[in-house]
Amino acid sequence: EEVKRVLSEVIIKGGIAAFPTETFYCLGARYDNVKALEKIHEIKSRPKDKGIPLIIGNAKILRFVTPSVTGLMKKLIERFWPGPLTLLLNAREDLPYLITAGIGKVAVRVPGASFALDLARALELPLTATSANISGMTAARNADEVIGYFGSSVDIIVDGGRTPGGMPSTIVEVINSRIVILRPGQVSAEELQLTVKKAQIMVNNTDVP
Repeated sequence: EEVKRVLSEVIIKGGIAAFPTETFYCLGARYDNVKALEKIHEIKSRPKDKGIPLIIGNAKILRFVTPSVTGLMKKLIERFWPGPLTLLLNAREDLPYLITAGIGKVAVRVPGASFALDLARALELPLTATSANISGMTAARNADEVIGYFGSSVDIIVDGGRTPGGMPSTIVEVINSRIVILRPGQVSAEELQLTVKKAQIMVNNTDVP
């Protein structure tokens, strides 16, 4: 609890924290602090045309990032959150450019059981959750690897031991009655189809048989 309190203070004041999710370590900052977002892009050498994914503690926090959630999205949220499904949603117009990369979309999920989930619930704000690595390199799986990448550029690092790694979250976009898989991951097309039987599942605009 004390760790979460200290971390929350650092993030609320505009700092950057590294902490474990259920798969890898990530870099967390306030979703609406442009200076912190710029620093994340800088230390990761991340291209400015790549948005930054967010995590939230529960679906109620979606109001900070998106103007509306459809019935089909709600079915996916009820089935897969907390867990490894990221939704690409229409972004609120006031979200920073570095979150949306100017395309009017925002990637969000509620992470599975992890320090990241506990922190997001405690903060009650959207947090960045981009992997703790230099762009194009392997995501850090322990605190030493985070230090190896970033040294003292990160304000605080939570040592939660080694994370299990594994497949990333599945990223999907709901377009009317279609679910488009933008990045395959832990949630399969079959699991999505079982959840929403009438929806058409596509992978990057290719029908899944």
